[in-house]
Amino acid sequence: MKKILISVLLSLSVVCQAADYTIDVRQPRQTIRHFGASDAWSMQFIGLWENEAEQEKIADWLFSTRCDEQGKPLGIGLSVWRFNLGAGSAEQGRNAQINFSTRTECFLTENGTYDWTKQAGQRKFLRMAKERGVPHFLAFLNSAPVYFTQNGLATNTGRGGTINLKEDCYDDFARFMATAVKGIEEHDGIHFDYICPVNEPDGHWNWLGPKQEGSPATNREIARLVRETGKEFKRQGLTTQIIVDESSDLRCLLDTHQTNWERGYQIRTFFSKDSTATYLGEVPNVPRLMVGHSYWTNTPVPYMREIREQLRDTIAKYGLKFWQTELCIMSNDEEIGGGGGYDFSMKTALYVARVIHHDLVFADAESWSWWRAVGGDYKDGLIRVYSDRRMSSGYAVDSRLMWALGNYSRFVRPGAIRHEVSSSEKFNPYGVMCSAYRNTDGRWVAVVINYSQTVQDFSLRLSEGNVSQWQMYRTSDVSGETLKPVGQTQGQVTLPPRSITTFVAD
Repeated sequence: MKKILISVLLSLSVVCQAADYTIDVRQPRQTIRHFGASDAWSMQFIGLWENEAEQEKIADWLFSTRCDEQGKPLGIGLSVWRFNLGAGSAEQGRNAQINFSTRTECFLTENGTYDWTKQAGQRKFLRMAKERGVPHFLAFLNSAPVYFTQNGLATNTGRGGTINLKEDCYDDFARFMATAVKGIEEHDGIHFDYICPVNEPDGHWNWLGPKQEGSPATNREIARLVRETGKEFKRQGLTTQIIVDESSDLRCLLDTHQTNWERGYQIRTFFSKDSTATYLGEVPNVPRLMVGHSYWTNTPVPYMREIREQLRDTIAKYGLKFWQTELCIMSNDEEIGGGGGYDFSMKTALYVARVIHHDLVFADAESWSWWRAVGGDYKDGLIRVYSDRRMSSGYAVDSRLMWALGNYSRFVRPGAIRHEVSSSEKFNPYGVMCSAYRNTDGRWVAVVINYSQTVQDFSLRLSEGNVSQWQMYRTSDVSGETLKPVGQTQGQVTLPPRSITTFVAD
């Protein structure tokens, strides 16, 4: 009996001992550029609602960096906003062979003129984002304008795995992008820092309708389009950076995945000088950067880390940077039941926070974006909207997912440097995960995920110097805990189960 009691006491002492996490001030990693989400496809409708109070509420949740009188953030302070530059399927109506809710308007008209009344709802949210201090804007295209595509559609229906763009329209497409970027800046005061001419060109599904706009493309076709776009942007004196290539799967950046060699090995294809037919390293306005999406690579959990470390090492080998620009929940995310059915709780929020941690810590991602800012009954929106069938009116409800992203986006600001964190415990993706950053104002920030179902004792310190007080902000399933200020600490704290706590140096 005495031996059993001693054993129990020893086990309790191990459980109660605080895990020690140390921020290494001498081990900086990547610069964090921004956190974001996209306006597809909801903002084209929500931006036209007569109920401006709902629009303002959504904009505050997404973009605001202000706090209420109790110091609680009013929003998650996104620092990059992705604008879906449309291809014209909306004007085609049912002939578009695309669902009503995912069609887009196009500034270019059939007679070759530009109509700057188009995409009005999306443009309103561009302006609302800027008014709330969003510093960066990115335009992305799922398809070339329908006037330039081979099948006259913005979807790839009836085609193979090559780009849905007429052979003699590469330069027309480039001019369209340049004109759109200049026109939006002239009419709305929004400068696009970045544009991506293709989106998920390596998708093995080949972008078949009726779900949405999209086109596959081979690497050679992408290189040709980017070169043409760089030439046109230089000719027109545009500073907007042209980024590649919004890969649908990290495996396509490194190898081939469910497609052939023509749409794989993208890192070395675009940025190895040996790839003379596709090298983009000397194209005007093209940074040494690869952007991709984290879909399909988050399970099994050990593999999530493995492929990101492989990606990090390959990116570094070619002297590049990496941005993760899109993610939502897919069918293989079985741990949380796949993508079907919206989830307001911490179940999805924690799952996504773990992916963010892996992308930032193991892939050295400089930027991280969720897919849709606003969605319906699917795990693809930070915000859940309820509306009539035609999306002409409705209301929005926030989620723990949105606020979980805010634990990063609200406090880790553009220009922050991520630093290595060491721990007395072995890394556990089902337990405590900690990442740390130093903002440009010198203030330290640590984001701490407690994925487990139990309380965890936690200790945080710097390897050199000290922080007198950390202000804590927490997101959990507890009522009201959505970036809620939960007090100060000198570094010793108890982490509630299933929670995310951001520590900000006072």
